[in-house]
Amino acid sequence: MSVDNNPTIFTGFAEPGARQFDAWSQQPLLVSMEQGGIDWPSSCRNGTCRTCFSRLERGEVRYEIDWPGLSAEEKEQGYVLPCVAYPCSDVVLQHESF
Repeated sequence: MSVDNNPTIFTGFAEPGARQFDAWSQQPLLVSMEQGGIDWPSSCRNGTCRTCFSRLERGEVRYEIDWPGLSAEEKEQGYVLPCVAYPCSDVVLQHESF
């Protein structure tokens, strides 16, 4: 994947609580949430531990790795791993343990 020389800032919301954050196109959602002061569960930061496992309620993401630790069924159901998911639009995330 090529480096985005003109990063886009999307709007992200972390649920519950509609906590808003700037979702930068060139960095994983988890990093953007942390920069916005949101304490989101995480551990490995490489898509294997699934601590950050979340449902993408709205929006689109992309991955820079071939298979980001999600089953085909989970991906079809809208689940993402914010530690390795990059926003392609405004997003709304719901952490599964909240």
